[in-house]
Amino acid sequence: MKKDKKMMPWKRGSKCLMATVVFSLSLLPAQGEAVHFTILPTSPEQHIQHFGASDAWSMQFLGLWPEKQQEQIADWLFSVENDETGKPKGIGLSLWRFNLGAGSEEQGEASQIQRGTRTQCFLNADGTYDWNKQAGQRRFLKLAKQRGVPYLLAFCNSAPVFYTQNGLATNTGRGGTINLKDDCYQKFGKFIATSLKGIEEHDGIHIDYMSPINEPDGHWNWTGPKQEGSPATNREVARVVRELSKALVKEKMNTQILINESSDYRCMLATHETDWQRGYEINAFFTKDSTKTYLGNVKQVPMLIGGHSYWTNTPVPYMREVRMQIREACRQKGIKFWQTETCIMGNDEEIGGGGGYDFSMKTALYVARIIHHDLVYANAESWSWWRAAGGDYRDGLLRIYSRDGWQTGWAVDSKLLWSLGNYSRFIRPGAQRYDISATDAAGKQVEEGYNDPRGVMCSAYRNVDGKWVMVAINYSEDVKPITLQVAGMSRMEWEMYRTSDVSSESLAPVGKCMEKAVLAPRSITTFVQE
Repeated sequence: MKKDKKMMPWKRGSKCLMATVVFSLSLLPAQGEAVHFTILPTSPEQHIQHFGASDAWSMQFLGLWPEKQQEQIADWLFSVENDETGKPKGIGLSLWRFNLGAGSEEQGEASQIQRGTRTQCFLNADGTYDWNKQAGQRRFLKLAKQRGVPYLLAFCNSAPVFYTQNGLATNTGRGGTINLKDDCYQKFGKFIATSLKGIEEHDGIHIDYMSPINEPDGHWNWTGPKQEGSPATNREVARVVRELSKALVKEKMNTQILINESSDYRCMLATHETDWQRGYEINAFFTKDSTKTYLGNVKQVPMLIGGHSYWTNTPVPYMREVRMQIREACRQKGIKFWQTETCIMGNDEEIGGGGGYDFSMKTALYVARIIHHDLVYANAESWSWWRAAGGDYRDGLLRIYSRDGWQTGWAVDSKLLWSLGNYSRFIRPGAQRYDISATDAAGKQVEEGYNDPRGVMCSAYRNVDGKWVMVAINYSEDVKPITLQVAGMSRMEWEMYRTSDVSSESLAPVGKCMEKAVLAPRSITTFVQE
């Protein structure tokens, strides 16, 4: 969720890494010399499960807009079809996050939640359920499924207000402990299971994954307008997950439980702006002798942990360092990693922070660099943006407007949307990432040839249909000539799709190549095997 706090200084132990990066980047060929990229089928990395975004908080309104506008928005987000010119109609998201509400909307101003971010709750105060609630969000669940989105993930920012200690969906003075009554853990698990079953029965939609506590390690001492949310210690998270597991099993539902959607990678590895009770999450949940918090033996909890890519995207050497730490920590525990939410924050100073929407490539390239680092350095198997649609802040893939309090309105696409599409539209569920070798014209290895954060960054994938895909980010202001091949294979033809500051180039087909190509300045190009 959007939280604008200053980033803590990164650890001093990274000086050697920075020196290494700077040195290796100096070895890149001069402008005009083609770098030769060779995809290495003998060096497989992680499988890619999906790319996604969240319905919060906009779809509760957009899902009630006129059908024509809904259909356009849904096409932009979910479609895998092309128009008559061969241009993709949308970015083909393969995961959609549904915010299961806590009931702040019904409380109105008394909720202490800022207007527009409140949510309805299926549960009523008398214990009954109203399946007419969250109608706009459920409409977009249907639109997503109609367009072939294969996976759905639900998440809670708070337990229902009837179960919380303060009767609200936001933390008020609770420190770092969960805003949930001690006798309501079982009730909370039952509420989630009942809600998921109700969506399935009334809408015909199955939720594949459930995240019961979003950002339990987050910075919850709100000083301004508040959002739904609750902190939780690792022991409290474990208790919620165990009760949810029991409830899902009782209802004979196969929904998998995702933990723990950390607000900051640093809380997964150690402590950050909190104590040990809300830190060291990878170890806490997946070390067997951590008997109070171990979840590796709980039914329907996969060996998987989720985290949010906030606060650790600058400076670049540290961005790499912390992601390599995530990869190694997950490897040691035999678990997988999903990046499940991010947007631009105040500490993203390179592009001016999160305030004010940006339609240009400035934000799009910056985010593409984050995607590259999460996939290549953290080995993320899933990658999601925060809000699918938002207002005058850099947290929405689409910019939405309204003149009547969101009763009606319109949406405008952005380069940010299409830059994510350079990945999501062409790297489909089940694809596998492969390493790349970069060499100069003399055949000499270029150490940072496919990971230059100010130049060219490349990553390569093979879809389940056997077709190869390579995404190339050119962060620089220069034209970058390249050659491309797959090791051990004959020359193949590639279809190129480009997003750039050229108005017509928003995931636009820009021709074909066999081996040689040029990367336009400040652009993202996806090469798809014909």
